[in-house]
Amino acid sequence: MTNPAELLVGLLDLERIEVNIFRGRSPEESLQRVFGGQVAGQALVAAGRTTEGDRPVHSLHAYFLRPGRPGVPIVYQVERVRDGRSFTTRRVTAVQEGRTIFNLTASFHRPEEAAFEHQLPAARIVPDPEELPAVADEVREHLGGLPEALERMARRQPFDIRYVDRLRWTQEEVTGAEPRSAVWMRAVGPLGDDPLVHTCALTYASDMTLLDAVRLPVEPLWGPRGFDMASLDHAMWFHRPFRADEWFLYDQESPIATGGRGLARGRIYDREGNLLVSVVQEGLFRRLGA
Repeated sequence: MTNPAELLVGLLDLERIEVNIFRGRSPEESLQRVFGGQVAGQALVAAGRTTEGDRPVHSLHAYFLRPGRPGVPIVYQVERVRDGRSFTTRRVTAVQEGRTIFNLTASFHRPEEAAFEHQLPAARIVPDPEELPAVADEVREHLGGLPEALERMARRQPFDIRYVDRLRWTQEEVTGAEPRSAVWMRAVGPLGDDPLVHTCALTYASDMTLLDAVRLPVEPLWGPRGFDMASLDHAMWFHRPFRADEWFLYDQESPIATGGRGLARGRIYDREGNLLVSVVQEGLFRRLGA
């Protein structure tokens, strides 16, 4: 079986149709909609493929407009907004079956010597990832095994995810919980040496657990869901170089949930505590059956 990390790299390897037009495949899965992190990662690849490659991504801002259909190719149309002396800006529109499902604006910055530097320390001290179980193992332990569909998904998962706080399984366990969650993550195999691939892979991963913080005070993260949720928008700022196939800590919190929407923000650190990436996302939450 192909390593899931290799499958992720293949998923991010878009087909060039025209100078500014690319096509990405969407895996056929038993999901109702395409995973948002996949669309964001592929859109960022498309943007990066229209630059000279000497300017790393420093920020992206994106909107999820419609759910994508699994198994149907997605076309990414890139607009070359600006090529300046220090910054490059690209706007990407993702189209599926003639309908816009997503748009993204990405900015690339020529590396510069820092005039000064500072960083707030990480919010808390956490165990090392080696001391924590992989999430699939934690679920297997609790359930005495995984249902076949979940087992297939676990085998295809391109990231090893380890929750800093053990998963809660009952309503009593989540009652009164703070809207905070933290996970260690890394790709399950090497991703090569292209910095853009690592940036796009981490963009993919950034959408996997961020809205956990919004749900945590309301329902357990695993098991039957009482709410349907969807990403509305997503923003990231990349502060330092990193590798997505090395452990990074994703510290997440939700400052507010109201009006059917929940805001979540995350900070991504390396093992030495250096802040690598800042993330903000808003999600839509609706009670199932309402």
